[in-house]
Formats: sequence, C-alpha cells, structure tokens
Amino acid sequence: MAILKRLILFLLLNFGALAVGSLFTADGVTSDWYQGLNKAPWTPPGWVFGSAWTTIMICFSLFMAFAIKKVSNQIRLVLLFSIQWVLNTLWNPSFFFFHEILLGMIIISALTVLIAYMLFSFKSNLGLKSILLLPYFLWLIIATSLNGYILFYN
Repeated sequence: MAILKRLILFLLLNFGALAVGSLFTADGVTSDWYQGLNKAPWTPPGWVFGSAWTTIMICFSLFMAFAIKKVSNQIRLVLLFSIQWVLNTLWNPSFFFFHEILLGMIIISALTVLIAYMLFSFKSNLGLKSILLLPYFLWLIIATSLNGYILFYN
C-alpha cells in the first residue's frame, strides 16, 4: 500500500509539472512565431508529444516511488527530483512564451544531463528499475536535438 501512496504523490507532482508547462505550450505551438520557425525534419507530429510525456511521467513516477525507499541518500534524490521538476517546468515558458531559444536549449540540456545522471547513478540501488528512466532520457535527447535545430537554423 505504501508504494501506491508514493506513486500517487509522484504522479501528482509530475503531471502537475506538465500542467504548468501546458499553460505556455497550448498557444505557443499554434502561434505565428512557432509556426514560422524552421523546424527539424524529424519533428514528430503534435500528438506524439502528449503521448510521449504521458508515458514518460508514468514511468518516472514509478521510478521515484521505488527509488525514494531504495536509495541510501534520499536527500540527494529529492534534490535532484526538485531540480528536474523546476527545469522541466521552466522550459515551456522560456521557449514558447518568451521565445528564448538559447535559454530553452540551456534548460533542456541541463535537464538531459540531470536525467542521465539519475539513470546511471541510481542503477546500483535500483537495478533494472532504473530502466524506468530510459524513456525520459531518450525523449530528452530527441527534444534537445529539436531545440538545437531551431537554435541553429533560425
């Protein structure tokens, strides 16, 4: 039962971050500014983003529900989670609302490095459960490449 409570907590926190970000994304994606950008040829259709983030946040919430009881340094885990939450939440307004492509690139690059660090640093405590971070890490590599393309070609 305790794992279910932890899972619900992290689902609320992670989907809360997505909800905050979506306040800036909805109008941003349809804006003239974004539509006029030269985007990467591998940019997926819009519906892929919602599906990807839903899957990612479910897996990440499961990872955190397990990790919070398994890792020896819970303070470090909570600190990394909190930094991740802030970076994840800040990217959307930086990119879509303020049109700060370089700042968006810095934020998403830092987030990618942070998730990679979490993926590999907690592997010894979590074993195969660390794989739950893989969708997040792989998606961030794609998202970082999309942001980078926009940065360099606009």
